[in-house]
Amino acid sequence: MKVSVLGAGAWGTALAANIAARHDTHLWARDPAQAADIAANRCNSRYLPGVTLAASLHVGSALGAAIAHAGVDGLIVVATPMAALREMLAMCAGHGAGVVWLCKGFEAGTGALGHEVAREVAAGERVGVLSGPSFALEVARGQPTALVAASSDAALVEQMIAAFHGPTLRVYGSSDPVGVEVGGAVKNVLAIATGIADGLSLGLNARAALITRGLAEMQRLGVALGARPDTFMGLSGLGDLVLTATGDLSRNRRAGLQLASGRALSEVLRELGHVAEGVYSAATVLERARKLQVEMPLTEAVVAVLQGRLQPGDAVQQLMRREARAE
Repeated sequence: MKVSVLGAGAWGTALAANIAARHDTHLWARDPAQAADIAANRCNSRYLPGVTLAASLHVGSALGAAIAHAGVDGLIVVATPMAALREMLAMCAGHGAGVVWLCKGFEAGTGALGHEVAREVAAGERVGVLSGPSFALEVARGQPTALVAASSDAALVEQMIAAFHGPTLRVYGSSDPVGVEVGGAVKNVLAIATGIADGLSLGLNARAALITRGLAEMQRLGVALGARPDTFMGLSGLGDLVLTATGDLSRNRRAGLQLASGRALSEVLRELGHVAEGVYSAATVLERARKLQVEMPLTEAVVAVLQGRLQPGDAVQQLMRREARAE
């Protein structure tokens, strides 16, 4: 199968590296200098230093050529941040290949999930999402990882499984892209909350409570948006939440840890270097929830901290003062 991966960040490069041995894979980088460096040195030194890429992996900066590589029977994988998904889907529309995205979050400004963006700019295309608990570095290294391929198009789900399932990637199918996308978006916000709690040394009891109640928030929002409740007990819900909230490779968790130490958000983001999606999507998640009258107190507290309206410790006290209720 021919696969084109659009975006040479950590996750796009990692997925391309993992499948290049099994499929004819092309990796597109927006920056021509970065593409030339990756092609020459067989390493993405900017995002995955120390990981050697297979000689069979094609690398280039010509977007048209990358899209055309997939043909009509292959897959195009959009591996850009959420902010670029609309542009990429519009560019891919009409080429015949199935289009899959990796980004997790709500689009800033519109509050749209990936499938909602696709409905606007790529109506009638075969589209889906690949998500789940996955640190790019571990995927690139070939460490065991389980993901979920979701689409309302059953044939595309099978095509995604055929493309990505391999010796170190186990891919499960799902017909609930809404639930998979909500899980992938909200877990980033909750990982910031968990990082804050751990940075304040609130203890393991607090961490467990936060993750559990965060999962409840995620499910409430997802169901209100049309997702199936059981999706949130799977890889893209509970699985991705646990990984991102507790794993040391999580940028969102690290952002929370740094905020708990009293550092300014601008300083934290500058030091992280890479995108921490939860920082940018938290306010959008809360806005979408409020429009649906879905209660998300943890998300609300994270937004207040990110916007400088509450200090981390004050946010915790505010949450603990909430009235008792049935679980």
